Amino acid sequence: MNTYIYMIRHGDSPKEGPERTRGLTEKGLVDAQKVTELLKKENMDIVVSSPYLRSVRTVEGISQHIGQSAIVEEDLKERIFSTGNKRISDQELEPLLEASFSDPDFALKGAESNAECQSRAIAVLNTLLHTYEGKKIAVGTHGAIMTLMMGHYDSRFDLSFLHSTSKPDIYRMEFSGLELVRVQRLWTEAKRVMT
Repeated sequence: MNTYIYMIRHGDSPKEGPERTRGLTEKGLVDAQKVTELLKKENMDIVVSSPYLRSVRTVEGISQHIGQSAIVEEDLKERIFSTGNKRISDQELEPLLEASFSDPDFALKGAESNAECQSRAIAVLNTLLHTYEGKKIAVGTHGAIMTLMMGHYDSRFDLSFLHSTSKPDIYRMEFSGLELVRVQRLWTEAKRVMT
């Protein structure tokens, strides 16, 4: 019996504020409702999330729908790009991403490399795949760490893929044991139907 992990990139969030406590914008809240409606049809068994508020808020509707609180996993937080708790601007982030995807061990002093981030996240995914084998698992996540998790199983999920994603976004990953069998993007289809 195959296991399904739904990677759910959080909705639009404010540009300012601490990484951990930035929530969703008005658009992000509206899109979170759309995420909930889409995932209701998928019959989720469990909801897991990054500890960052924007991720929790994006998946809280589906956790309420199934009558279970989201399991918050600290190691699913976004990659730590710099020291401190502030958001890095898009202008500062782009060269960091390029350097990081060229060299997985690249990191600013006191920050985290792609390799370190991927390692902690894959440990969580492997636990989920073992613990909830045959189930459907919604995972509230972020762009960079989602790309690194997906890229662990298939190298096509790289920096170009990250740039092609939206906020929110949803990818259904089908696994046979620990082997990735198939990936399907659900969000573009959902947007077409719901708008």
